[in-house]
Amino acid sequence: MKKLFAFVIALAVLASCNIPESTSADYRIENGKIICNVPDKEPGQQDMLNFAAPGIETVRVGFVGLGMRGPGAVYRFTYIPDVEVVALCDVEPDRVSDAQKILRDRGLPEAASYSGYDGWKALCERSDIDLIYICTDWVNHEPIARYAMECGKHTAIEVPAAMNLKEIWSLINTSEKTRKHCIMLENCVYDFFELTTLNMARQGVFGEVMHVEGSYIHNLEAFWNEYWHNWRLDYNSKHRGDVYPTHGLGPACQLLDIHRSDMLKTLVAMDTKSSRGQDFQNGDHTMMMISTAKGKTIHIQHDVTSPRPYSRMYQLTGTKGFANKYPVEGYALDTEQLSKDVRGTYDRLTSHSFVPAEVKKTLMEKYKHPFTKELETMAKKVGGHGGMDFIMDYRLVYCLHNGLPLDMDVYDMAEWCCVGELSSLSIENGNIPVEIPDFTRGAAGL
Repeated sequence: MKKLFAFVIALAVLASCNIPESTSADYRIENGKIICNVPDKEPGQQDMLNFAAPGIETVRVGFVGLGMRGPGAVYRFTYIPDVEVVALCDVEPDRVSDAQKILRDRGLPEAASYSGYDGWKALCERSDIDLIYICTDWVNHEPIARYAMECGKHTAIEVPAAMNLKEIWSLINTSEKTRKHCIMLENCVYDFFELTTLNMARQGVFGEVMHVEGSYIHNLEAFWNEYWHNWRLDYNSKHRGDVYPTHGLGPACQLLDIHRSDMLKTLVAMDTKSSRGQDFQNGDHTMMMISTAKGKTIHIQHDVTSPRPYSRMYQLTGTKGFANKYPVEGYALDTEQLSKDVRGTYDRLTSHSFVPAEVKKTLMEKYKHPFTKELETMAKKVGGHGGMDFIMDYRLVYCLHNGLPLDMDVYDMAEWCCVGELSSLSIENGNIPVEIPDFTRGAAGL
């Protein structure tokens, strides 16, 4: 009788919740918290932590998706050593032709051309490609990447790499089965300010990092029509939650060393209504709070509708200092820390305000990230969001060429993408907590 009573109570709890039918999550509800079940590994799967594939003398690349982001990637790769652009693919043949002109203008031979809705399959099946670089619309990222890895190729996927937990586990499982890299192309972690601040944090300048913030606040009103078949507006109209979290969350997770020395634990989300009407699912403003296993917190926001200046927020609060990128770049350090880094006339500075511009410059020169020291001049010349795209691509090729682990692994992809669906689950159920899965399935030992 007790078991029957418990079963009836469980059904009542589920009935009172409003889990959206469109969710891919395999979940249960315990003690007022949503818990997403973690699938078991299949025989032959090995974790990809610190995975390094054998070095590749010349990294042969195939590009899939040549609309908004793809042509810029093709252009940047022509400046990277140890690279050969082997194949180009897009639904529209004209876009492939335009990308071929990029190669010709750079004095390089044309690549093999593929087009149509299934052209990417033939490209993935080629035996002379090492890396598939995917810049399609969001909903096609996972099937192309999964097939590419099954064809023996490393994959690099534009953000977000996966739109829900089903796609995330598919990419993790395929990467672990095939032993092929699956990296999400999160360019914001290579921004010059973010790189310098990360280096400062890793060297203890801010003390213990306790709280970080990030966002994607970008009024897209004037840009919707630039997306092929308006696919991005269409996705926002059909999905609630933070559907584009990784520009803010990626740098935040790096500051907290997620799945290396800490891990994401619990998420709570809420949103405003949509000013576009009841049939438009994505709220004007979405907010998430995330806690970690070590008692740290993350605040993430998403807003692509409001008339607000562009911002990724990017804030860090530590026990000895503070960093902020938007709307004004600045650092604030306690007196003890300042005395270690800045000598002379600034002895009276405190953490009650940002350090003066000349002190900020001194700090950024002292703690300039090694990537920036090596690549800043070339990155600013080649471009790509001020140069951070070039650093991202250069590092990817460098690691593949030298047989090194990539800067971001498949579990970074999973952690940074999963909050899209998990935030929706929280919101649709009265903002209740959602437990964030351990995508390493215990391999990280945290």
